[in-house]
Amino acid sequence: MTHPNAASRPTQAVVLAGGQGSRLRPYTDDRPKPMVEIPGTGTPIIGHQLVWLAEEGVTDVVVSCGHLAEVLQDWLAAADLPVKVTTVVETEPLGRGGGLRYAAAHLPHPERPWYATNGDIWTRFSLRDMADFHTERDAVATLALARPRIPWGAVRTDGFGRITDFIEAPPSTFEINAGVYVFSPEFTGMLPERGDHERTTFPRLARERRLAGFTIPQGAYWRAIDTAKDLTEAAKELAALGGGSGAGGR
Repeated sequence: MTHPNAASRPTQAVVLAGGQGSRLRPYTDDRPKPMVEIPGTGTPIIGHQLVWLAEEGVTDVVVSCGHLAEVLQDWLAAADLPVKVTTVVETEPLGRGGGLRYAAAHLPHPERPWYATNGDIWTRFSLRDMADFHTERDAVATLALARPRIPWGAVRTDGFGRITDFIEAPPSTFEINAGVYVFSPEFTGMLPERGDHERTTFPRLARERRLAGFTIPQGAYWRAIDTAKDLTEAAKELAALGGGSGAGGR
C-alpha cells in the first residue's frame, strides 16, 4: 500500500559543494572538499551522497560548485552516477543563502519540494521519514538535527564537587544543524538573493513556527567531514560497520 505522504516526498535535491575546505588541507589543495575520499572506500564524499539520495527516491540533483569546480565537474562527467546531475557555478560570491537560491533555480520541478545537503556530510538515515515529518508538521523548511560526540572526555561530579565518573567522547546535550534539509517549494522565494539564510530566512520561519527539526534516529550514522581527523574517524567507523554500508552508531 502506498504511504499517504509518498506523493509529497522530494525527487530532487541540491548538494552544496563549493566550500574551500581549508581545514582539510593538504587533501583540498587539488580538489574541493566533497571530492575528498573516505580512506578505504575509493569513493569521494559526494559519491556516497549521490548513492544515498538515489536510494531515498531522488532522481535529479543540482550540485553547486565553487572552489576547484572543474575537478568536481570532471569527476561527475566521468562517473557512473545513479541520478541525473546538473552542475552550477556562482560567477560571483552570493553567500550561503544566495548560493542556495541560485542552485535551486536550476531544479527541474520548481513547483515541488526538494532536499538539500551540505557537500561534506557523510550520513545514512531515512530521508523519506524526514520528508513525511516535514509534511505532517506543515513546515516550510525542516532541518535534520544530530547529536555529535564531544571530542573530549567528560567528567561527572556529585553535588560536593567530587568526581564520580569519566565518560569518553559523550554525545552532546545539544542538537545541532546536521546539514540536511527538506524545503517546500515556496522556500526558494524566501531565500536572499545574496547573504546568509541562516541569519535571515531560518530565524524568520522559526518565529512564525514554520521551521521544523527532525532528529536523526539514534543509531543512524552521521559525520561532518571537516578535518583530517574526521576522515580518519570515518574510515575507522566504516571499517567497524563492515565497509561503508553507512548503517551504524553515531
